[in-house]
Amino acid sequence: MRRTEILLLVCWLVAATTSFAATVTYDHRALVVDGKRRVLISGSIHYPRSTPDMWPDLIQKSKDGGLDVIETYVFWNLHEPVRNQYNFEGRNDLVKFVKLVAEAGLYVHLRIGPYACAEWNYGGFPLWLHFIPGIKLRTDNEPFKAEMQRFTAKIVEMMKQENLYASQGGPIILSQIENEYGNIDSAYGAAAKPYINWAAGMAVSLDTGVPWVMCQQSDAPDPIINTCNGFYCDQFTPNSNKKPKIWTENWTGWFLSFGGAVPYRPVEDIAFAVARFYQRGGTFQNYYMAAVYKTGSGQCAAFLANVDTKSDATVNFNGKSYNLPAWSVSILPDCKNVVLNTAKINSMTVIPSYMHESLNTNADSNEAIGSSWSWINEPVGISKADAFNQLGLLEQINTTADKSDYLWYSLSTNIKGDEPFLQDGSQTVLHVESLGHALHAFINGKLAGSGTGNSGNAKVKVDIPITVVPGKNTIDLLSLTVGLQNYGAFFDLWGAGVTGPVKLNGLKNGSSIDLTSQQWTYQVGLQGEDLGLPSGSSSQWVSSTLPKNQPLIWYKTNFDAPAGNDPIALDFSGMGKGQAWVNGQSIGRYWPAYVSSNGGCTDSCNYRGPFSSSKCLKNCGKPSQQLYHVPRSWLQPSGNILVLFEENGGDPTQLAFATRQMGSLCSHVSESHPLPVDMWGLDSKAGRSLSPTLSLGCPSPNQVISSIKFASFGTPRGTCGSFSHGRCSSARALFIVQKACVGLTSCSIGVSTGTFGDPCKGVMKSLAVEVSCT
Repeated sequence: MRRTEILLLVCWLVAATTSFAATVTYDHRALVVDGKRRVLISGSIHYPRSTPDMWPDLIQKSKDGGLDVIETYVFWNLHEPVRNQYNFEGRNDLVKFVKLVAEAGLYVHLRIGPYACAEWNYGGFPLWLHFIPGIKLRTDNEPFKAEMQRFTAKIVEMMKQENLYASQGGPIILSQIENEYGNIDSAYGAAAKPYINWAAGMAVSLDTGVPWVMCQQSDAPDPIINTCNGFYCDQFTPNSNKKPKIWTENWTGWFLSFGGAVPYRPVEDIAFAVARFYQRGGTFQNYYMAAVYKTGSGQCAAFLANVDTKSDATVNFNGKSYNLPAWSVSILPDCKNVVLNTAKINSMTVIPSYMHESLNTNADSNEAIGSSWSWINEPVGISKADAFNQLGLLEQINTTADKSDYLWYSLSTNIKGDEPFLQDGSQTVLHVESLGHALHAFINGKLAGSGTGNSGNAKVKVDIPITVVPGKNTIDLLSLTVGLQNYGAFFDLWGAGVTGPVKLNGLKNGSSIDLTSQQWTYQVGLQGEDLGLPSGSSSQWVSSTLPKNQPLIWYKTNFDAPAGNDPIALDFSGMGKGQAWVNGQSIGRYWPAYVSSNGGCTDSCNYRGPFSSSKCLKNCGKPSQQLYHVPRSWLQPSGNILVLFEENGGDPTQLAFATRQMGSLCSHVSESHPLPVDMWGLDSKAGRSLSPTLSLGCPSPNQVISSIKFASFGTPRGTCGSFSHGRCSSARALFIVQKACVGLTSCSIGVSTGTFGDPCKGVMKSLAVEVSCT
């Protein structure tokens, strides 16, 4: 459900993935692949969230990072946007994606669902389900079960036809039915249990030859494996002693909401959670303790954990003393040497930099840039022939069927000259209540005000001072959604749009006119959408003086693709709210005008103690998102078309490309970090000083370390990009690091006083380095 997911399966026999399985079963400890228990590490790549040209590189990076399995949901609303009309082309080519994973030598966990959640529109359900007579989603309802079975069976049959299940020699070793239903099943009452039993039986009957799982479903019937999703799953226990302990979603971060600060999770806490999961293996531990695993041949591995959130601890194990920082786990793969302590991650941090350039590289000024734009006004209110009248206010999703984000509510009303709020000269207030997600109110063709919901409460309530005149007045309300609800009990019934009341209130005298039940005129979508403006077509584009900071304007420009192969994005600084398309492909909804609050962010986040989605925040007081990725496969060398629809008002000449490059590469290692594995067998008495090692390596094989931005051995402070010297620092540190690293693709430096001297005796020291690669 939440952001990045990692699948973890507990067992202790590790083998490399070299060929695909013939049989996949399970016991109480692990998945059993061709008769062998497996430790499997998985990561999620949702195929439609990238382009087919990107898939091989993403998959290879996953493999290089140590993954064994790629997880993906299957997105029903993409594959069947219209009932019985399917799309498996382009980014929707599921078979191609699975085959590419197989070509890389990785396994696949196919999470068919077909409910996905995934921070995906309507949870992955196609909206046409909502309009089937008598249907109730995700419960013991025959119309829904018939549609769910039909789609699930279609996906399974597609995989079988291509021999993609492990039982056929393919890469798919797991499948998933439903998703996190156990979190909300109580709301469905007595119908929940029969539905889950039916879903399990239906899945098993499809005879995939591999196990099925259900996430967060403690009552998953045999042989379905119930699994854990969350920030921590060390306390989780399967509902049978015959099932393995599987962590299907390790939430390594959290989703970003419009108007919200950026959440992040410290890597030390992620490592702690993973190590604890492997350590516990279903057994109880407390505070700092040892979990020891031994094989019949005498092999031994141990986990030492300190789950206190404040105090470090020292533990004696096998006659040796080990220091355990608070909220950390040390892993001893030989029951002697520490290969990793989760509070002392010896990892490189990369800080990207963004090279900005104008969309029109030949432009010499803002005026020249502006002259390359053309524009079209979107009419305020009703402009399409398919508009219709209705007494009262209509719920938006039932009206638009999500064919557009936009729904116009329009009303012409005659206000008598003797109305009290006209007689006393006071201003009128327009009161509007909406289920969300945002609203723009126009009075007599002019924008009077706007309102927005938020991720916690999508509802909108506005009181907008307006000026009305005796006689006819036009009220046009543009209601809009920013994606449909994807999670929660009965989320499919959560509405949107102006449901009222809508009133004109006198500011001083308390008089009121209720407009809720009057006859409103409705228009689904925008005129520009019907004209095909997102593709850039139409002969109506105007090239005269460019209007800026005005609502409801379509903009278009042509541009050349930035040179090189670095990833590129569009920086929407200067824009308000709207949507954008490149060569007809949507790159998303932009909303830089919706900035996050100034409170709640800190310069650093203490990893110690349980994590929550609001614990670690950054980017306060700034737009939630400014950069929008543009896949290079969508671009031509020249003649590309960018189209914007701006709702609030913005200046498109401020848009720029941002080419992503590596800004800095950092590492920070202390004297107390574990020794590298290749030093375990060495004897310091043999004349070799043993110490932890700081390692750096440029991410691209054609790059070298070109400069050292910062180097300090002693008590350096800060994080990558903001390191500073502490109260003591070796004067030789910069020179030593320059000599060891500059001009090389990678380098390693011993973190010890033997290398740098001792700038402050009796103090635990560390080495912090920041470099550039070119």
